[in-house]
Amino acid sequence: MTSVDVDPYLTSVATERLEEIGLYPEIVTVDATGPLSSAYDRIVATVSVRPVPPSWLAALKPEGRLVTTITGTSLVIVADATPDGGAVGGVARDWAMFMATRSGVDYPSGLDELMNIARTAEGDQVTTGRYPVLELLEAWDVRSMLEINTPGIEHEYVEDGDTRTALMAHSDGSWARTEQTGQNPPTVHQSGPRRLWDELDRVRDYWLQHGSLPLYGARVRITPDGAIRLKRGRWEATVS
Repeated sequence: MTSVDVDPYLTSVATERLEEIGLYPEIVTVDATGPLSSAYDRIVATVSVRPVPPSWLAALKPEGRLVTTITGTSLVIVADATPDGGAVGGVARDWAMFMATRSGVDYPSGLDELMNIARTAEGDQVTTGRYPVLELLEAWDVRSMLEINTPGIEHEYVEDGDTRTALMAHSDGSWARTEQTGQNPPTVHQSGPRRLWDELDRVRDYWLQHGSLPLYGARVRITPDGAIRLKRGRWEATVS
């Protein structure tokens, strides 16, 4: 068994704690998204990725199994190695979320400045929303579908008395703020090159039209370069 992490403090402490209870796995300080030094029967990632690092696929032994999650989603991918260097499997009917991979000891700063703008600015477009304000950080299914369609959105949600506010921001400069008091229709402010709340509405439209979202139980094919192709019924998407 081999365990890896990019943070030398974590690998050092993990080694010490395991030795204290008589366990001696190989623990390596390395960027797991880069080349791996061995071949493995199983690779289980407790970080999320988008796409799958090609080095993981290259390190899988024939018929080896990969278990990982897609960044920003609760989708657990279980896939077995194929002769072409890819893998096939499916999305488990279960949920898990992990932090994204990082190349250093800390994560890059987020979209704080854009979030601050979203809190108070008047949107380029101001409309009345069709659906109630949603705490997307707790709505894993909807959030996962949105992340597949429109990756990289950051979210905040606050409540002040009877008023609920959802904020969305993207590194391309797009942002949205949706405010709702009680059962009154929400007011939606949006700016930037994309209308982020409209993207969320499209996910909710699909949900209502079909009665569920197509993610869990979808078939998965991972190409040797790490792209993840999802398909269930007529729905399909590629994560790269």
